[in-house]
Amino acid sequence: MIEIRNIHKSYSNIEVLKDINLKINRGEFISLIGPSGCGKSTLINIVCGLDKPTKGKILINDKEIQGTDTDRIMVFQNAALFPWLTVKDNVSFGLKNLNYSSKEIEDKVTNILKKVHLNKFKNHYPHELSGGMKQRVSLARSLVMDPEILLMDEPFSALDEQTRLLLHNELQQIWMETKKTIIFVTHNIREAVKLSDKVIIMGTRPSRIIDEINIDISHPRASTNSDIYYKEQQVFKKLKKEIEKVAREELGYEYKLEKDNVPSERNNTMGGGI
Repeated sequence: MIEIRNIHKSYSNIEVLKDINLKINRGEFISLIGPSGCGKSTLINIVCGLDKPTKGKILINDKEIQGTDTDRIMVFQNAALFPWLTVKDNVSFGLKNLNYSSKEIEDKVTNILKKVHLNKFKNHYPHELSGGMKQRVSLARSLVMDPEILLMDEPFSALDEQTRLLLHNELQQIWMETKKTIIFVTHNIREAVKLSDKVIIMGTRPSRIIDEINIDISHPRASTNSDIYYKEQQVFKKLKKEIEKVAREELGYEYKLEKDNVPSERNNTMGGGI
């Protein structure tokens, strides 16, 4: 259980987060979504222990966090691999500081590379890999440490759409197998809805939690599922006002998002059966 209690965060005179309260159950997949600059990454960094709140606290299993720990591992947007190390050595890097034998490390790394479909590339170097493969190495490097909580800060945002969809499927499968607690930051509504048990919508600065939308659709999920489209519309309607606030700050108060004329009924199949 993760409890985010009354979190406030300010930098100099800029208030980024205000009165953030959230409970996340063990094994849940939660996505944070909101306008650019609303503090999503700041919040996940505080949960990781990379940053400290101005006020409030984070509890994990009723114990307040005091900094980073191996029970929480972050996967960043940039894979940040060591270019001079092979895939296998990048993944095993964190394990070498723990009390594992060489055989145990070898077994753990082999097992996790098989999960992300990279075992045959274990002796390759990062410059020999595609962007999607690098991100899978980054994910494997985090999973091999067997954290209780996996924190993911826009891990797929720099990837092309086809690679992103493949990694969505792989991440769903890994989560279903491991039941890790995942907090996932994204700007992509479809990505949030497809992957998550719950989507947390954050407002403009100083950011508060605007709403929590449960995604009660069984896993694994296909992007073509009409229920996913229905949930996307729910999220967008809640997020729209916050996006408009940001746009008006930049472009003036005449700005308004175009009306969405696509019907949002749950039974809309977007051309299914044609």
